[in-house]
Amino acid sequence: MATKRDYYEVLGVPKNASDEEIKKAYRKLAMKYHPDRNQGDSAKDAEARFKEAKEAYEMLSEAEKRAAYDQFGHAGVDPNMRGGMGGGPEGFGGFAEAFGDIFGDIFGQAAAARGGRGGRQVYRGADLSYAMEVTLEEAAKGKDAQIRIPSWDECETCHGSGAKPGTQAKTCTTCQGQGVVQMRQGFFSVQQTCPHCRGTGKIIPEPCMTCHGAGKVKRQKTLEVKIPAGIDDGMRIRSAGNGEPGTNGGPPGDLFIEIRLKKHPIFEREGDDLHCVVPVSIARAALGGEIDVPTLDGKAAIDIPEGTQAGKQFRLRGKGIKGVRSNYPGDLYCHVAVEVPVKLSEHQRKLLKELDESLKKGGAKHSPTEESWADKLKGFFNA
Repeated sequence: MATKRDYYEVLGVPKNASDEEIKKAYRKLAMKYHPDRNQGDSAKDAEARFKEAKEAYEMLSEAEKRAAYDQFGHAGVDPNMRGGMGGGPEGFGGFAEAFGDIFGDIFGQAAAARGGRGGRQVYRGADLSYAMEVTLEEAAKGKDAQIRIPSWDECETCHGSGAKPGTQAKTCTTCQGQGVVQMRQGFFSVQQTCPHCRGTGKIIPEPCMTCHGAGKVKRQKTLEVKIPAGIDDGMRIRSAGNGEPGTNGGPPGDLFIEIRLKKHPIFEREGDDLHCVVPVSIARAALGGEIDVPTLDGKAAIDIPEGTQAGKQFRLRGKGIKGVRSNYPGDLYCHVAVEVPVKLSEHQRKLLKELDESLKKGGAKHSPTEESWADKLKGFFNA
């Protein structure tokens, strides 16, 4: 039979700890190891720790049991041993009291968001999401935009009561107008929204035909939105208070505008940098020269050195985008794509063959990469 750990050691408190210190230590452990908060591989160990902490608290939270434990150890509180102080349903009294606080800590946040535990439940309105497409140019420079979003106005027919004109709402008999009901399971007491009035505390026998008892009607409203310069794909803009309205006087939710960057025909964005592919003819790549490349501000010139190879990258500093959290703009990277000519005439084919033969006579100095590749292949096949 496994030896039980010292109860003080289980709770992590000294033997002279006050009742409040013991209760506080237990609440901390119960919150940490509660089965609802531990799933998967750690569930079994957490359950054992939870039961161990519960047992320690049950014994040390009552003065008589604690005195017996301090004098005789586990034997003093073992119900299976003569003179033991434990056992019986009364042992759950202190646990129920402490766990009631814990249960409130775990689930109380939802109740707080609805306006507390007492009285009619106040609910915050749901958040809304709106996807907005912007061009790369708009994202770089920012813009002012208008969007249409759903809005709710007070119903003009029932003036917000939700009841048919000439009638009125009645107090919910299930919750007596409180909006919440108590559910008890043993020593647990759980408060939940009334299923009949849905937290309003009122029942509408004859709903308004215009708003169907909601007391509000859906409209469309135009909202001015400022898109900041440098915004990127996936970023969100929060518009406080423009979400769905709350219930029972609760605050409205927020509107989140999510940015979707349209595909650009030339540029690809990577953070604050831009990338583009610049096609270059074989002749220009071989002979070199100046070419024009596009930027968001217009044209820019870059000098192509003689013998430029495909994939060569040219960097134009400061020609990217200045992000919303950046102090300096990014760069523009131009990637050279050497274009192979197509649909050649007989004369052009003849000229290219003559050029090819001439280059071969020159040896590896004209095609160093090809020569190096050939050497690698020889080594590979002879290995």
